[in-house]
Amino acid sequence: MGDKYQLDRAITDFVWNIVEVHSQLEEIHKAWAEMMGISEPQWLILMAIDEIDEGRGVSGIALANKLRIHPAFVPNQTKKLEEKDLLSRVTSPDDARFLQISLTEKARGEIANLSNKRLALNLTMFAGLDEASLDYLNKRLASIAKNSRLASQKLSIGVL
Repeated sequence: MGDKYQLDRAITDFVWNIVEVHSQLEEIHKAWAEMMGISEPQWLILMAIDEIDEGRGVSGIALANKLRIHPAFVPNQTKKLEEKDLLSRVTSPDDARFLQISLTEKARGEIANLSNKRLALNLTMFAGLDEASLDYLNKRLASIAKNSRLASQKLSIGVL
């Protein structure tokens, strides 16, 4: 019986650590966003585009999937970022119903200006972890993320 309790305690500790990390990351994202004069969700949109754009722009659906947000949220926020000259939204040559969203040179420049600060912050956050440790941790977190989606689905349909 002690093993189940210890496992439950370890899981609870893990969940609270994730809550703490999430909270701190939100504060960090808010600070980066403020430096650029945008909101935290807008900052995350820029970061997601920077991450997944392979040179042709990103669809709103791909962006929503990356950020785990409802696709209806994307057009309003990307339009605001376009008005600030941080994004370019052009009609897809493959399908005129869709836009391809890209960072502008202005956005790339502002992100580049923050890169040294971001690197220093990342080195602080991940001090004591080498590349192999981070790779191991990322694989385990990806597995937990996949399993948590399954658990959430089971909970929503009343299987648990």
